[in-house]
Amino acid sequence: MRLRDLQVGETAVVTGFEQTDPAYRGKLLAMGVTRGCIVKLVKVAPMGDPVKVEVRGYGLSLRKAEADALVVEET
Repeated sequence: MRLRDLQVGETAVVTGFEQTDPAYRGKLLAMGVTRGCIVKLVKVAPMGDPVKVEVRGYGLSLRKAEADALVVEET
């Protein structure tokens, strides 16, 4: 499942990453988005881009294409 499949307020566990640019994946890892971490979908912009998530206690805004790089499993 993808992050975009969640409803606002739902949480999920990151289980992996789609094929993406290695530099971008490294950026996600540096921000604390790693396998096994819990992400909560906080808000979606009116046009669907960007999305705001909570990761490890802090807010993070991701563009839709960036969020699609995350493979998650609903908790």
